[in-house]
Amino acid sequence: MPTVAGKRQGYNRKYFTWNVALLPVAKPLLLIVDDDSLISESLNFAFAQEYDVLTSHSRAHALAMLRQLRHPPQVALVDLGLPPLPHRPDEGFALIGDLLALSPDMKIIVLSGQSDEDNARHARTLGAVEFIAKPCDPGRLAELFRQALRFGHDNQAAQASGLIGESLPMQRLRLQLGQYANLAYPVLIEGESGSGKDIVASHYLHRLTERRDKPFLALNCAAISPTLLEPTLFGYAKGAFTGAASAKAGYFEDADSGTLFLDEIGELPLDLQPKLLRVLENGEYQRVGETQTRTSTARIIAATNRDLRQEMRAGRFRADLFHRLSVFTIAVPPVRETGLDRLLLLEHFRKTCAAGVHAEPFLLAPAAQSLWLDYGFPGNVRELRNIIIRLTTRYAGQTVSADQLRAEFDHFESPEQPTGVASLLANDLADVKQAARQHLEKSSRLNLDATLELWQRGYIEAAIELSGGNMSEAARRLGINRTTLYNRMEGWNRR
Repeated sequence: MPTVAGKRQGYNRKYFTWNVALLPVAKPLLLIVDDDSLISESLNFAFAQEYDVLTSHSRAHALAMLRQLRHPPQVALVDLGLPPLPHRPDEGFALIGDLLALSPDMKIIVLSGQSDEDNARHARTLGAVEFIAKPCDPGRLAELFRQALRFGHDNQAAQASGLIGESLPMQRLRLQLGQYANLAYPVLIEGESGSGKDIVASHYLHRLTERRDKPFLALNCAAISPTLLEPTLFGYAKGAFTGAASAKAGYFEDADSGTLFLDEIGELPLDLQPKLLRVLENGEYQRVGETQTRTSTARIIAATNRDLRQEMRAGRFRADLFHRLSVFTIAVPPVRETGLDRLLLLEHFRKTCAAGVHAEPFLLAPAAQSLWLDYGFPGNVRELRNIIIRLTTRYAGQTVSADQLRAEFDHFESPEQPTGVASLLANDLADVKQAARQHLEKSSRLNLDATLELWQRGYIEAAIELSGGNMSEAARRLGINRTTLYNRMEGWNRR
């Protein structure tokens, strides 16, 4: 049987073997994703004694491999410049989101061949705890891995401490949780990535309810191959498919009369949605390969960072399933909408993180505190906590200046349109309309898509020229992030 640690130990590069998924997890599991085999194998050798090491060469390969593991890695080292060609950071950025969807508690450290502060900030905003430029010192990496694991244990305790905040959105959230917690009906939790939907489900809609002594099972619908979702949810009979050597219960059966939390419910395949709807309507389901009807009394809680109403209109999510899941809907607010709560979060995580590594808490200088209040935290509580982890590591017992804090922020990822842009567009609408009218009068056959693409390309090329070729500055001028800018430019090359 191939070992976890080896990249060239005989297993297929495309798919991980099921035998590996059955290995006991004696040491922390470390994932290394880098298409340079020399780097990945060198790091494998360096860390094999302290970790069970998984190596991968691409985003697709890493995800296919992890979806067959029983337990996700606690720590991951991800190279930003992954294939396909040309190597650009957007593939690495996407993998960060994928990994955190698989396991919100995974600690991700980013490796890059370019010491680019914009890339570093954006990777941290997406949820990475640290950014390291190549060539990297294995000793430095080893210390970062250990710190990440220590902060991981500390975070588990911090999560159980409660919802932090006194803003109106947080008060509304607590009120809704008090109203819905002990009801048997399904609850749909909506909120952006990193906002804490999993904590709301596990702590407030289960552990603080009458079901607290019953099982709580969580399944991330994005973390499992679509072909394995049905047997994972409903179980399967012996011989139901290749590899089903014995019958196995699914999540509905194991949850019993407890709580089943379905995270990333928007990723549920369309052909599986009617079967989930049946369970919600009458509690009935069947194991794969069986005709016997079984009954579930588990309470269903679902979560999504997608707009399921939009998914419904696009035909990717059933309307009847949406209405059954959303008997009660809870919206977890993003940090940018909770005002001064970010100071309470700062105080909480500052002390908790310092205690977890036996260090003195840092302080923020007055100018840094003002900066903290002005920042929007597009990565929400996850980003906020990771910033505090890094500040604790670097400035324990010290006063952090505004410049030191600013270096941790992502300055080109803004979820909101700057004020003034909407009014500017409104003031110019008459001019735009007049220009469009003249164009239509002169053109017997106008192609609207081609015209809009031409305008978009003109704006992008103008922004790049004005920015002297600096893509981060061009993205800022256009009000989009750099990954989006690259993707739109790549679309030109494909046409």
